[in-house]
Amino acid sequence: MSLFSSKPKYDYLYCGSPLYGGLSPQRVREWIAYHVRLFGERSHFVIHDAGGVHEEVLEVLKPWMELGYVTLQDVKEQERFDGYYHNQFMVVNDCLHRYKFMAKWMFFFDVDEYIYLPPKNTIKSVLDSLSGYTQFTFEQMPMSSKLCLSADYGRYYRKWGIEKLVYRDVKRGIRRDRKYAIQPRNVFATGVHMSQNFAGKTTYKTEGKIKYFHYHGTIAQRREPCRNLLNVTEINFENVPYVLDTTMRDLAWSVKKFELKTIGPKLQNTRQ
Repeated sequence: MSLFSSKPKYDYLYCGSPLYGGLSPQRVREWIAYHVRLFGERSHFVIHDAGGVHEEVLEVLKPWMELGYVTLQDVKEQERFDGYYHNQFMVVNDCLHRYKFMAKWMFFFDVDEYIYLPPKNTIKSVLDSLSGYTQFTFEQMPMSSKLCLSADYGRYYRKWGIEKLVYRDVKRGIRRDRKYAIQPRNVFATGVHMSQNFAGKTTYKTEGKIKYFHYHGTIAQRREPCRNLLNVTEINFENVPYVLDTTMRDLAWSVKKFELKTIGPKLQNTRQ
């Protein structure tokens, strides 16, 4: 059987946008451990290095590369001919066509974003329920990048980002970006927030099935993100209303345990 008609090698493949700048090794460490655990053994992550995978970031990716979960594409040379946002459209379309027949589903989102499935859902059950669609989009849960819990005082620098950043922006009336997944065999070209070139149907009705938490501004920050320590369940901060949301915090222990079991303690001393 040829590549074009055989069962894809991966169930889920992540196509990353170009990484650039001084990225936090610790935030990248959290992101990859979380998503390998979520997507499971038949998943793969394609990371595009536009200068952001410096030595310390490479150290946190290496254990996952050695296990076959991560492919690192070097696109630094393309920075000389920069298109929109570090050639983002070219990079995601290259990823689509390069892996089109190797994955059942392809996901497009960023490394400061975490896919979340409500309790009793698995990635398989959610995607099986959406298999009649070529594409689906899912909504954003925007999190503060500086508000933390006073209960973590004195310990917060040891906690993971998803553990300590626990205040969610609930400002109403804003159209927030959504992210998306596709069945790539039916897609001809793709974009950043969705594809408009495909055969089949798309759905936006994914509430209660899948969403993503967005920690904007945390990935390129090398210093400690906690700026304000609070002990309230809701607050107005810089004219934005926030509520306490410990959804991701509650998952952190399981992710840490998974990382330790899968790659051992080699990343325990990773810096911000």
